[in-house]
Amino acid sequence: MANKMVMGTVGFNFPIALSLIHYITAWVLMAVLKALYLLPIAPPSKSTPFSSLFALGAVMSFSTGLANISLKHNSVGFYQMAKIAVTPTIVAAEFILFKKKVSLRKVTTLAIVSVGVAVATVTDLEFNIFGACVAVAWIIPSAVNKILWSNLQQSGNWTALALMWKTTPITIFFFLLLMPLLDPPGLLSFNWTIKNSSAIMISALFGFLLQWSGALALGATSALAHVVLGQFKTIVIMLSSYLVFNSDPGFTSLCGAIIALGGMSIYAYLGLKEAATGGKRVPSTSRQSSHSLKSKVIVDGEKPETRPVDSV
Repeated sequence: MANKMVMGTVGFNFPIALSLIHYITAWVLMAVLKALYLLPIAPPSKSTPFSSLFALGAVMSFSTGLANISLKHNSVGFYQMAKIAVTPTIVAAEFILFKKKVSLRKVTTLAIVSVGVAVATVTDLEFNIFGACVAVAWIIPSAVNKILWSNLQQSGNWTALALMWKTTPITIFFFLLLMPLLDPPGLLSFNWTIKNSSAIMISALFGFLLQWSGALALGATSALAHVVLGQFKTIVIMLSSYLVFNSDPGFTSLCGAIIALGGMSIYAYLGLKEAATGGKRVPSTSRQSSHSLKSKVIVDGEKPETRPVDSV
């Protein structure tokens, strides 16, 4: 919403440049944390090849840049609607890349969530042909970005800030390449007043917090769970506008929100149930391994006592 205000009310019609400002701000903030020794240490470079970091930084630039272009030309509702298509894209991509399957119950739940979000946002679908094409083009980089980030952070034992620190310069480099191609001319002639600059910097701070919290969520859960969390954010925004600001989304949208919340609750329950089931198996194996190791240690420890002592 802050980005939409910057590109709408403030009139900063440079979505790639806005993304560049966001990531430069994030890099400066992380540099301050690093100077204060508050930035987590990255894993050894041998554990993660540079090509993986480079690919993640490149995909992230396309994902973020196209998202802001879509937000510029479409309404927030249509922008959120486009996120629905990310869900099946992630399911298909994870199956192709990692042979990861999703249970039928989860697929049904995700379908319910998608239908609920679609119904909830159907009253705010303002877009044009170019904006719709950008939204479609954004779907694949967004899905790949989430999958790569989640897989790399979990397999390489990266913390969110450490991985952000490594990939942000790569993303900034690609933004510099994309800006002349996708942004309209006139950036330097923009009216950089204190009010306009403050609005842009506030959106940049929100962008850093969003990137950080998103990285934490991807590292702790999965790309699919992150998408469901994003849909939950959409419903929270709509319901809070209805409860706090007395907006009237309409009875149909409220029903869609209730359906989506129900589907998200079931999805969370299924995820916790699977985690609990998996958690019960691991300790059992661990106990057996521990017991075997303990037995081996005891036997090995008894061997010196059973040996006859040679007389000197």
